[in-house]
Amino acid sequence: MNLAGVSNTSYNFVYCLRNFHNDKALSTSFLNMASRIRRKPKIKICCIQSLEESLLAIHWGASAVGLVSRMPSGPGSIPLERIASIAATVPPGVDSVLLTCSQDTEQIIAQQRQTSVTAIQLVDSIPVTGYALLRKALPGIRMIQVIHVRTNESIWEAERVAPYVNALLLDSGNPLLSVKELGGTGRTHDWSLSRQIVDAVPIPVFLAGGLNPSNIRAALETVQPYGIDVCSGVRTNGVLDEDKLSEFVSQIEEVTYE
Repeated sequence: MNLAGVSNTSYNFVYCLRNFHNDKALSTSFLNMASRIRRKPKIKICCIQSLEESLLAIHWGASAVGLVSRMPSGPGSIPLERIASIAATVPPGVDSVLLTCSQDTEQIIAQQRQTSVTAIQLVDSIPVTGYALLRKALPGIRMIQVIHVRTNESIWEAERVAPYVNALLLDSGNPLLSVKELGGTGRTHDWSLSRQIVDAVPIPVFLAGGLNPSNIRAALETVQPYGIDVCSGVRTNGVLDEDKLSEFVSQIEEVTYE
């Protein structure tokens, strides 16, 4: 391996990797260094409306595309039949994510089986017992639970559900309204609360809610999430805008963190 120009941290990481099984102290060093390697956030482009938008999102580096089923409010919902047709074209290595507002596990299972998505984003709460039912019925399907960040209670809620899902997504909705807001509000929330959630849970956390090219760098530097999720911030008149998307991605490229 040519190590010219490799940082000391990277060199030491490689050394620990090679000797991981031979030395318990090195094993500890390896795990510590793994957590400090500088990385860039994953990108999830949501509210995908068509095959063309899906291809555009993936072209600009999306590791996941969000496909919104029926919602009580907000933009971007499309029929399950169209979700299935788009999901069928998403290449390996990119997740097709069904956003569902259903709180009924049997209905969620049926939605996944109809659409064949690789991940489910639960935008409303479900009973804790529901996670086990979903796991049993849908092995290998990743579960993402949305936490609508409004007060300090959101931190407790995140810690409560984290053991049951693959990732959390922090958004700015309000499920307590008479007409629930479960995403797509275009509003930011208190990023200091989101940062506390990132620090509190041992699973990947995506940040959503009002992100756009003008605020994404500040959001990343404040929260340092595993990934970000964007819908309206890269759209014009409801249509995915390549100029906004390219600017959004370029801003992300300027940020790395441990």
